[in-house]
Amino acid sequence: MSTISMRNTTLGAVGLAVVGSLVLTGCKNGDEERPAQPAASSPGGTAPGASASPSTGGSTAPAGAPGTAKSGQVFKIGEAAEVPYDYGDFKGSRIALTVTAIEQGTPADLEGLNLGDKANGKVPYYIRYTVKNIGTTDMTYASVGHVKGLLGDGTGAQSLAVIGTFEKCKTESMPKGFTNGQTQTSCAIALAPSAQVKVAGAEYAGNPYNAMSKGEGITWK
Repeated sequence: MSTISMRNTTLGAVGLAVVGSLVLTGCKNGDEERPAQPAASSPGGTAPGASASPSTGGSTAPAGAPGTAKSGQVFKIGEAAEVPYDYGDFKGSRIALTVTAIEQGTPADLEGLNLGDKANGKVPYYIRYTVKNIGTTDMTYASVGHVKGLLGDGTGAQSLAVIGTFEKCKTESMPKGFTNGQTQTSCAIALAPSAQVKVAGAEYAGNPYNAMSKGEGITWK
């Protein structure tokens, strides 16, 4: 799975695009283990309050409290998965992560991002998800990334990280005072290689799953 990383400025879109397994150093795409402190953040949306049972189960369970989603588990779109969040200052946190929708965009959405030939034939999909704090720690300014698209055959879709504001798909850090019961909405961009191929699912492969290329994350279809 490759990632294209972009920087968006107020004077126009300035392309900083790469293809590979890593994002450009210094680019924020919501996957940092020690989240940055943003100057401002948007209020959250609404998500299901409890963890739903998965459609199928995996064989390997990561460390965590009872109810923690297991590696390889598959959830339906709209079902919540209980996930430990053990990054940086937020060790011991727990979240309910829910992919709420996978929306198809149009190639025209990518215009102005200066992707050049890298955007040829590609169709963006917007993976919308919610994060609910179900633990006891304050997760102010935490950033929950590692949400990727899956093509119909189960392989990973190419990701697009935009630095700055992309109105069609905003990646949001947690707001100030993100304590137990608070919910935030966010979005990840996945690119289908052509109009004939669809992004049919999503995967979360952050800690403790660490399954970016192993297919051992938790998925929504």
